[in-house]
Amino acid sequence: MKVSQQVSRASLPGMIRCSLIALCLSAPWAAAGEKAMPCAVSSDTKLPFFGDLHIHTRYSFDSYLSNQKNDPDGAYEYAKGQIITLPDAYGDQTLSAQIDRPIDFAAVTDHGQFLGEVALCDSDWTEPGWWAPVCIMSRTQNLWVQLYAASLWTVSGGMEGKAPERGLVCSLGDCEANALSTWDDIQAAAERHYDRSEDCSFTTFVGYEYTQGQEMANLHRNVIFKGEQVTRLPISVFETDSSVPELWRQLRSQCLEADGDCDVMAIPHNPNLGGGLMFPDPATEQEAIDRLEIEPLVELVQHKGASECRFDRMAGIGIDTEDELCDFEQIPSDNLAMLGSVNGKMWSDRGLPVDVASFHRRNMMRNVLKDGLALEQDSGLNPFRQGFIGSTDTHTATSGGAMEKNYVGHLGSRDATFRNLQDHFVSNPGGLAVVWAEENRRDAIFEAMRRREAYATSGTRPIVRFFAGDYDENLCESTDALEQAYAAGVPMGGVLERSDKDAPPRFFISAQRDQGTEMYPANPLERIQIIKGWVDDAGETHERVVDVLGEETVGLGVDMNSCAATAPGHASLCTVWEDPSYVKGESAFYYARVLETPSCRWSTLQCQAAGVNPLSDSCSVQAEKANFLANDNGDSGDIYGVCCTNPETDPFYSPTIRERAWTSPIWLSTTR
Repeated sequence: MKVSQQVSRASLPGMIRCSLIALCLSAPWAAAGEKAMPCAVSSDTKLPFFGDLHIHTRYSFDSYLSNQKNDPDGAYEYAKGQIITLPDAYGDQTLSAQIDRPIDFAAVTDHGQFLGEVALCDSDWTEPGWWAPVCIMSRTQNLWVQLYAASLWTVSGGMEGKAPERGLVCSLGDCEANALSTWDDIQAAAERHYDRSEDCSFTTFVGYEYTQGQEMANLHRNVIFKGEQVTRLPISVFETDSSVPELWRQLRSQCLEADGDCDVMAIPHNPNLGGGLMFPDPATEQEAIDRLEIEPLVELVQHKGASECRFDRMAGIGIDTEDELCDFEQIPSDNLAMLGSVNGKMWSDRGLPVDVASFHRRNMMRNVLKDGLALEQDSGLNPFRQGFIGSTDTHTATSGGAMEKNYVGHLGSRDATFRNLQDHFVSNPGGLAVVWAEENRRDAIFEAMRRREAYATSGTRPIVRFFAGDYDENLCESTDALEQAYAAGVPMGGVLERSDKDAPPRFFISAQRDQGTEMYPANPLERIQIIKGWVDDAGETHERVVDVLGEETVGLGVDMNSCAATAPGHASLCTVWEDPSYVKGESAFYYARVLETPSCRWSTLQCQAAGVNPLSDSCSVQAEKANFLANDNGDSGDIYGVCCTNPETDPFYSPTIRERAWTSPIWLSTTR
C-alpha cells in the first residue's frame, strides 16, 4: 500500500503504524534472524518517523547508580507504549511511567567503556568485583554517596583531567568477558524488539555511547550501527586514548573497511556543553573527510539543553547572533558540571554560569555551520556539513519521553519527583529525532540519516518538509507537490548545485501541527522562519532570520491557571519563498525553524501541581506553603522557591516556551 508523504501518520487511524531503528548484530544467534518483510505502508516520497537515538539503561554506570532498574528490554517496551517502573527521589521503585504516544524507532546507547564493570557490580556477592568500593557505593540509595561514586566513574573514564584508567573492579573480575556478555544482551534486545513483519511497527538500532571529555567538556558521541554486523566490543576511550579522530579511524578499520557488511555512524551529543572542543578545525584533510563521512548528524537538543544558538536577554547580546529566540532552553554553564546541583545548590565551581564573553561560539551549531563555510572558502572542503536531530539522553530508560506534560525526569532517583525542580530546573525533557524514509526499516532510516534528510524537535511532533530548487510559486497547491519538490530540487540535508546562469533558488517549506492525543493535546503552529548563514568574499560570516509565514503570538498565549493554550495558531502552513538577498556565487546554507504557539514549560506544570503558580503574583507565598508541606513530609531544603524565578532577571528562563522544530540545513554549492 502506498500513501502520500503529505498525509500525516496521525490522520491514518486505519493504517498500521510504521517505525524504525537500525540494528547490527554480531552474536551467533544473529545469523538466524528472520529476514524483514516489506512494509505494508511505504512511500516513494517518504514518510516521517519519530525516534530517539540517545537512551541509557541500567547497563550505564550513571543510570545504574541512580537506582534505575530497567534494562534495554524495558527501554524498548516504554518506547512502544508499555508502562515501566522507575525510582522515586529516595531510590524506591514506586513510580510508573508511560509515553504519551509510541515512537517509531530507537537505539539503546549505554556507555561503552564500563559495560563489564557495571555487569560485575550488578552480579552477586559471590563475585569479588561485587565488593569493589565503587560498586558498593553505586548500589546505595544515599544521594551523596551516589554522587561520589559518579565522580569515581568519571575520573576512571578520563572526564576530570586524568587519563582514562581501568579501576579496581577489573582487577577483581573479568571485565572483558562481562562486557562481551552485556554487548550480546544489547544486541539480543534490539533483535527481539525489531518488528520484521509487514506491520513495521518498531525499529531498533544497535548502538552505544562513546563517552569522552576533558575537564567535564562533553565530546560524547552515539555510535549507531546500520545492520546486524557490529564491532566485537564498543570502541571506547580506553581503546582510543581519548581521541575522537582515533575513534573514526577504528570505526573505519573495524567496521566500514572490514570484511562483511558492517556500517556505522557517530552522532555528536549536544555541543552546548562541549567547552568549545566539540568542533575544532580539522588537523588534517583526512580528519575533515572522516567527520563528513562518519558524522552526518548532530544532536541539536536533549535534556541538557539546546545547541542551535545562544542569546542572553540580560546582556542583550548573543553568541555571534542577534536572534532573541536563541534564549530557548539554554544551560547557564558550558560543560557537564552543570549536573552538580544538590539540594538546590551548585557544588561545582565549573557548573556555575558562564557569561557571554567566555562562552565559546562553537558550542552553538549555527556558528559551526557558518565557520564550515569559511573553512570551505579557504580549503575547498566544508567539514561541518551536519544535519540536525534531537533525542532525550534519558538515563531512566524512558525512550522518546520528551513531552513537557508527563515528564518524569531523565536521571533516575537524582531527578525524580521533587528533585527535578530542586536540582534540575535548568534541564528539560529533551527532543526527538525525525527522519524522512521510504519505510520504517533499518536500511531506509539509516540511509535517511546518512543523507541528512532529518530534523530535530524539542519534544513535540510537527511534520515538516523543506526543499530548495527551481519551484513554481504555487507549488503548495499542487497535488503532486512532493514529486515536483524531489524532481526539481533537494530536500533538507541536501546540497543544491548552482551556477551563475541559474535563477535564484526557491525554498518549499510546509508544516503540519502535532495532532497530540486526547489526554495530551498539542499546540497549533505559530510561524515558520528560515535561517540563512553565509560567508562573504572577505571570509566574514553572517546570518539572517526571516519570518516567512505566520506571526508572533500577542500576549501570554496560555491560560495562567490551567496552562491551556489560548493563541489560535495554524493547523498547517505552506509557502514557496525566494531569498531577496540572494547573491550569485554566494556560499550559504539555509534551514527552517518551525515554532508552535506558547505552552507551559514542564517546570510550570509541576510547580502548579504542587500548588505553586509561576504565572501568579502570589507565587512566593504559595512556594513557602508548599515548602512547609514538603519539609513536613520529610523532603529537605527549598524545593519550590525556584518556581518563582523571575524571567525578567534570568537570561534564559521563561515559565512558557515555544516548542519548535529545526530542519537540517540545505547548502548552496556554486559552480562557475
